[in-house]
Amino acid sequence: MLSFFGDKYASCDGLSRRNFLKAGALGLGSLGLGDILRLRADQANRGAATRDTSVILIWKGGGPSHIDTWDLKPQAPAEYRGEFRPIATNVNGIQISEHLPRSARVMDKFSILRSVTHPDAGHDSASHYLLTGYKPTNDIPANEMPSYGSIVARERGPNRPGLPAYIGVPQAPGHTAAAYLGVAYNPFSLGSDPSTSNFSVRNLTLPSGISVNRLENRRQLLASIDTLRRETDQSGLMEGFDAFNRRAFEMVTSPAAQRAFDINQENARLRESYGMNRVGQSMLLARRLVEAGVTFVTVDAGGWDTHANNFEALKSRKLPEFDMGWAALLEDMQTRGLLENTLVLVWGEFGRTPRINPAMGRDHWPGAMSVVFAGGGLRMGQAIGVTDDRAEYPRERPLTPEDVLATMYQVLGIDTNIDYLNEAQRPIKILSGGTPVRELVG
Repeated sequence: MLSFFGDKYASCDGLSRRNFLKAGALGLGSLGLGDILRLRADQANRGAATRDTSVILIWKGGGPSHIDTWDLKPQAPAEYRGEFRPIATNVNGIQISEHLPRSARVMDKFSILRSVTHPDAGHDSASHYLLTGYKPTNDIPANEMPSYGSIVARERGPNRPGLPAYIGVPQAPGHTAAAYLGVAYNPFSLGSDPSTSNFSVRNLTLPSGISVNRLENRRQLLASIDTLRRETDQSGLMEGFDAFNRRAFEMVTSPAAQRAFDINQENARLRESYGMNRVGQSMLLARRLVEAGVTFVTVDAGGWDTHANNFEALKSRKLPEFDMGWAALLEDMQTRGLLENTLVLVWGEFGRTPRINPAMGRDHWPGAMSVVFAGGGLRMGQAIGVTDDRAEYPRERPLTPEDVLATMYQVLGIDTNIDYLNEAQRPIKILSGGTPVRELVG
């Protein structure tokens, strides 16, 4: 969580500003001036996307069940198929869960990858992998590598000035921080549920008694005090905090930001179509943010770790809430002309075990999972890949998380061969592998 006022703040990985400064001094302070200049030159020379593309990531933390949502197996034995039945969609030949009826009516607006697979069944390590594109070297609570939201923030910045490039709604999930890219590229986390009657964005309004002019005077004073340190610091750390403070100031003084976060400006009937719950209203706010000019929005839609009572949890709450918000989001974005330039990505860290456990739940299962894409100029109305008869492993067209991310980066116009220097001065590519999914981009 980030606080724009006071002399300390904590980032999404739980570090205080003071601890971050210490960590940064140990890691970045060893970079030579030549390295810093080279990285800055690389940054200046990187090409931007040909259009103001953006991303909404709907992160289903905990691991959603693929076999109960997008990849049902009605002919499998009862201990695998479970109690849900498939229904037809508006795309001939594609069926999805009976508890996603609204999604079925807009299937032509999204595509399903049914054959994504990876080997990691741990929540933290798999989340780090799928939110960064890199497997961690150890099971750590914070980012070892930068999240792709942070990379997009660095490579692209906001689509319009006065707004953050990267936002977490209603908060940024774990493993979405910037790591060695620096605090300037951490997500801005709202820290407030947009479905509540008293919703407000923390730190977006000025403290009592402080006017914009007074805030500007304070900023100028701090800038003058820090001048000597800034001129002598070659680590890049002060530059990161300068960028952070500049963007914070721009946001709290920006009418565009104030309007973008004011979800109460939306028509009441439209808000109700998304569902008056945390997930639905977070999707609506995400649409408002990309429409205003935010480049990357992560919607934290977690709670899918259904080790027990999987079917009751899904049909009573999780699927109806997602279904309502998802269908409303796609229809709303299409009406507003936003889908062509906005990529919407839906996934969690893995799928669930096809075999039902004794607690009527499903456990962690990375052997097969489903991933959903919408918009971004990609080809929609497809189900790509096939799993075996029990949805345990891909049988046709196996895909990796790197393939998913290569597709996202292509939409954004970001070259995945770009590298950064990490704390050990080792060059690390934005993405170490993967190929854009040809059925989507071809």
